[in-house]
Amino acid sequence: MRAAIVHYWLLNRRGGEKVVDALCRLLPGADIFTLFSDPETFSPEIRKHRVTASFLNPLRRHYRSLLPLMPMALESFDLRGYDLIISSESGPAKGVIAPSTARHVCYCHTPMRYLWDLYPAYRNEYTSSRVKRALMMPLANYLRLWDFATAARVDQFIANSQNVRNRIWKTYRRESEVIYPPVDVQSFYWKPGEDYFLIVSELVPYKRIDTAVRLFARTGRRLVIVGGGPEYGRLKSLATPNVEFTGRLPDDQLREFYARCRALLLPGEEDFGMTPVEALASGKPVIALGRGGVLDSVPLRDPCGGCFYDSPGEEGLRDALDRFGEIELRLQPTELQRHAVRFSEEEFARKISISWGLDGVTKEPVG
Repeated sequence: MRAAIVHYWLLNRRGGEKVVDALCRLLPGADIFTLFSDPETFSPEIRKHRVTASFLNPLRRHYRSLLPLMPMALESFDLRGYDLIISSESGPAKGVIAPSTARHVCYCHTPMRYLWDLYPAYRNEYTSSRVKRALMMPLANYLRLWDFATAARVDQFIANSQNVRNRIWKTYRRESEVIYPPVDVQSFYWKPGEDYFLIVSELVPYKRIDTAVRLFARTGRRLVIVGGGPEYGRLKSLATPNVEFTGRLPDDQLREFYARCRALLLPGEEDFGMTPVEALASGKPVIALGRGGVLDSVPLRDPCGGCFYDSPGEEGLRDALDRFGEIELRLQPTELQRHAVRFSEEEFARKISISWGLDGVTKEPVG
């Protein structure tokens, strides 16, 4: 059986790329197709596979502006001869045209946020130019029609959380099975906490990192922010010396920050969010806006995994930090680590293999 993995783009190392790594280990003979690729960002696992990028790849530095051309680029991939096609979707990926004899399974991190759930915010809050807003409306309408139509090209949807399962139904009116994404929980470890809170995130508007930056700038508490993105400069301009930006870090350094923090902060709604699981695997609690995928990953009953808050503003986060101070000494690191095991790569591989019937997939690279 020949298999193909279609991922939206391979330009950085985030949660979606970690899922691709796990799929590569499950499908050692699979080819990878992607809209944009930067070989310097490839993991050792991806380097073992043949990667085909679309005709847009020479323009990858401007990939965020090329959304209108992505449907054509996806439909240009020649997938003849493949028996199993797995699309990894949060940007467009499921829109490939699969042979009628192939099975197309979509592992959905979320329907495209900027077209659906977050479209009003992108149009009215995150886009300041009136010209861009005017152009966005007809373009988004066209892309939503395309995105909805391409859901019919998928034989089976897998959601990465109950939150995304609900979005898939709301957006595409398709049922889906929930299989949580894989986290290398065994590689994380606990150390006594130092006096700082941690954020690990792509720095984009919907993550609401500015909420935490403003609050910590006022209170003087120490905050460490790991990650990069288009919001980096703006967020740094809001910060005071007690708020530290590290940029993106290698995995070994990131694990050390997890191990020594007091708690992980999650100010925005996540589709699923691997970072809360990584914190729990480090024996560290999570303080989070109580919406989205964190409701799947962080326990609020014994073993308690931290504190949730309801209001997305600074007041809600401040109240959660105060409540966290009251329960911090009662939290049990070993219990948090035990809870995180349910999100291991072994569990992901077991459920995917059952759901997708991967036993017959070739173990040797094709071509």
